[in-house]
Amino acid sequence: MYLLQDFSSLLMLYAFFLISYLWLKRFWRNNNLPPGPTPLPLLGNFLQLGVGGIVNSVAKLTEKYGDIYTIYLGSRPIVVVTGYKLVKQIYLDDGDDYLNRGDMPPWETFYKGHGLAFTKNMKRWRTLRRFSMPVLRDLGFGKRSTEDHIQEETSRLVAELKETKESVFDPRNCLSRAVCNIIFSIMFGNHHKFEDDDVDTVLSCIHDALVLISSAWGQMFDMFPGLMRVVPGRHHNIYNLLKKLSQFVETRVQINQKTLDPDNPRDYVDVFLIQIEKGKNDPDSEFYMKNLLANTLQIFFAGVETMSTTLTYSLLVLLKYPDVLAKVHVEIDNTIGRNRSPTMQDRINLPYTEAMIHEMQRFTNLIPLGVLRKTLKEVKLKGYTLPKDTDVLPVLTSVLQDPSCFKFPTEFNPENFLTEKGEFQKNNAFMPLAAGKRICLGEPLVRMELFLFLTTILQNFDLKSPVPPEDLDIRPIVSGLANFPKPYKMSFIPR
Repeated sequence: MYLLQDFSSLLMLYAFFLISYLWLKRFWRNNNLPPGPTPLPLLGNFLQLGVGGIVNSVAKLTEKYGDIYTIYLGSRPIVVVTGYKLVKQIYLDDGDDYLNRGDMPPWETFYKGHGLAFTKNMKRWRTLRRFSMPVLRDLGFGKRSTEDHIQEETSRLVAELKETKESVFDPRNCLSRAVCNIIFSIMFGNHHKFEDDDVDTVLSCIHDALVLISSAWGQMFDMFPGLMRVVPGRHHNIYNLLKKLSQFVETRVQINQKTLDPDNPRDYVDVFLIQIEKGKNDPDSEFYMKNLLANTLQIFFAGVETMSTTLTYSLLVLLKYPDVLAKVHVEIDNTIGRNRSPTMQDRINLPYTEAMIHEMQRFTNLIPLGVLRKTLKEVKLKGYTLPKDTDVLPVLTSVLQDPSCFKFPTEFNPENFLTEKGEFQKNNAFMPLAAGKRICLGEPLVRMELFLFLTTILQNFDLKSPVPPEDLDIRPIVSGLANFPKPYKMSFIPR
């Protein structure tokens, strides 16, 4: 009996030392990477990073180790890069060396490499990107036709907000539905009829999935994917939510298939279906149904959530800063008045409003950690050698709050984008959705939507909170992959 127990103890001890040896061997093999906190076998830097507050943990590590260092998520090394100068090198100066997508287990478990956003297959990424960019431009991303559509949606939104009769409510749903209608028409066409229940379900799934991926559960999944795939917990609902969204997209694609006219494509799905037919005899074609469903869902997901969260967060911040809101009201009244809808041409004559919108994106910092990249070859970065296939994390917060680039890096202040004469000025460090070839495809649409929605809402309404501005909490409710505003209530007072 005792002999058996001793043997079991010796076996466990042997296993521990074997794992430690293999870990240390791998760790020292990677010792040409930038230095950082010493990892533990299997756990990596779990104790330094923790869960649920990884953005703050990364900020503390940056203070200690500087603008480039290595952390371990479990056994996986990641080179963290901070500050405008180095992040710009990753995204722009040497961008082609860092084009591959880094390891992102919560997404990869569902998409399995399909679609544009999370694939590590560079042929697939290049093919789908070359296809998607011109198609989305032709369908109106950043063009006058989409501007007209956005104006129609803003008019409907204004009418809906007036129907609330100054009651106090959470604005997220009505704002998100308006945004959702625009991306629906681009991806699926106006021939679809969308019930309110369908839209609300889609919006809820998108929001809940991103919140869950950004939560402690999602971070644990990212750190220990092998373990978390078998451990019960809320993280398994990520797959269920994405599956539900995929089923919605698949239903819409089937409707398009039944009514497709190859000579008259109506939307993104139609154009992709035509490409599938053209490439059906090519075994190497990237145009097939799994890529269509994944790509459509990824563009749809990013287009809806990016805009709806930014818009919802913006109104909360304006409630917190009534002096900024008052200045925007005055500028809109003096430039546009209240008898016509704002247009994109008004931007040049609304310097303070334009600065406020840019500052809103900078301050709310939607994607605080950025999205992982992976080196396509061995590279040199600030004197260090990064082997091929090294995960690199460009921290967007460190760029958007870089004191060498912004006068008020940690405050909400539109003067970050204004000259001393009150003129709007661009800032190269403004990259809320990253930069370079792998930037969010919907960035032109987000820019247009944000300007037209905010100016139209503020042209028609004053914003009122049931609690004093000083009591409003504008800190994000989740800070991981994405920042989200805490739920709040407000009323829209017609002007």
